[in-house]
Amino acid sequence: MSMEETPVTPVSWRVVVVDDHQMFRSGVKHDIGSAVRIVGEGEDVPTAVAAILAAVPDIVLLDVHLPGGGGIEVINQVHSSLPDVKFLALSVSDAAEDVIGVIRAGARGYVTKSISSPELIEAIYRVGEGDAVFSPRLAGFVLDAFSGGIDIASIDEDLDRLSVREREVLRLIARGYQYKEIARELFISIKTVETHVSSVLRKLQLSNRHQLTRWATDRKLV
Repeated sequence: MSMEETPVTPVSWRVVVVDDHQMFRSGVKHDIGSAVRIVGEGEDVPTAVAAILAAVPDIVLLDVHLPGGGGIEVINQVHSSLPDVKFLALSVSDAAEDVIGVIRAGARGYVTKSISSPELIEAIYRVGEGDAVFSPRLAGFVLDAFSGGIDIASIDEDLDRLSVREREVLRLIARGYQYKEIARELFISIKTVETHVSSVLRKLQLSNRHQLTRWATDRKLV
């Protein structure tokens, strides 16, 4: 067989899968396992960092919202020891502050969990080869941020005041959800929703949910 006829075997990237839901990790590993080498997994910040440091993968599929400090904390703890490891954020969230935050921390791409298995495999390979990969809507957030269309500093400063749960409630309120719908979505009581909303309004110095919705919309968080 001549050199031109020799088939080229794709690189099998070594991947660690990080997500706090075991069933989701299992599904991802099943869907991509024939195209990459799964070399570890984690369910929170400590187990993710330990798995990455032990396996030294090429790419980490990283959920943004993790117990113990979130995906950004994983990147922060790993990058000093393993600067060549690439991170691809894989999250249910498509909110601007999540996208911008994890990219600023060092992730090479961000896709949502609605992505198909072939698209996810393609994203992994592209990140492995050095490309930056974003879903189309998310790419717009990043471009806006670097062009000055989004005031990143003010978003970070304001959102740092809010807990992860308060950010989730904020996003759902801004999308028009009623309290009972938020309670059902987040598996909490209506009274707990009311408490979170009051806390968000107080921390952001807003008076009502209409102002809150406008605040979030102006900052392209929904």
